[in-house]
Amino acid sequence: MSDERKGWIQIDDLAVTFHANGTEVRAVDGVSMNVQPGEFVSLIGPSGCGKSTLLNIVAGFVQASAGSAELDGKPIKGPGSDRGVVFQQYSLFPWLSVRKNVEFGLRMQGVPRSRRESAARTLLGLAGLLAFENHYPDQLSGGMKQRVGIVRALATSPQVLLMDEPFGALDSQTRVVMQEILTNMWQQFRISVLFITHDIEEAIFLSDRIYVMTARPGRIKAEIAVPLPRPRTPEMTASPAFVELVQQLKALIREESLAAMGSELKDGGLTGFGVKVGPHGVEEMV
Repeated sequence: MSDERKGWIQIDDLAVTFHANGTEVRAVDGVSMNVQPGEFVSLIGPSGCGKSTLLNIVAGFVQASAGSAELDGKPIKGPGSDRGVVFQQYSLFPWLSVRKNVEFGLRMQGVPRSRRESAARTLLGLAGLLAFENHYPDQLSGGMKQRVGIVRALATSPQVLLMDEPFGALDSQTRVVMQEILTNMWQQFRISVLFITHDIEEAIFLSDRIYVMTARPGRIKAEIAVPLPRPRTPEMTASPAFVELVQQLKALIREESLAAMGSELKDGGLTGFGVKVGPHGVEEMV
């Protein structure tokens, strides 16, 4: 495969079954999807649908029970430096400075000190963090910690960046800024990205394509192309095309969220209850 095709993820008819306490849980079933080289693809769906399981398959942390997962035409058998991973939790080493955190993967690869310092400082500059290179993680805000996590994942020049709810712990204002930073950095590196999120607007703003998953066992319910031009700007979120996509995806997710919550919610939970409220609180349902 030529260099132009680096970062091609192909998943075919994949299933994952977990076993615990004598029970069997089918997490995902019959999933086929792909991420083209240099493409930004998001996975969305109700909680527990298997989004993170699929990402962990590509990362090499979990093995499939059936089907296949390949990177650049080769089966994924375990973790590798060709994939960078960013989680929601800030997985930084608290005893290392910001720059040393970014250098860590390069040091493990045996890159000479001068080269890894130069690479780390370049990346920190792109992320607007060069002034904090000698700070420690506990001296940073949540958004700054996640920026460090992203540039650390990029430092080893992976072909794929895997991101599992990376902005989920941030406040809404910081989250919007982080989305802009991420899309700007991605446009410079143009590596393949598989992005997990519960946030529909976030998925639309960042992605070239979006896969919508069903309730467990997770299957692919829909594949939606995002026709918005790049570079993406905050003003686009008010455009008719953006708003239409939001409504389309909300409808798809709502169907699956109801399915995930069970028939008792569909039968009565959305219609409300008649209750009698006395001096001691709720007394009975009517």
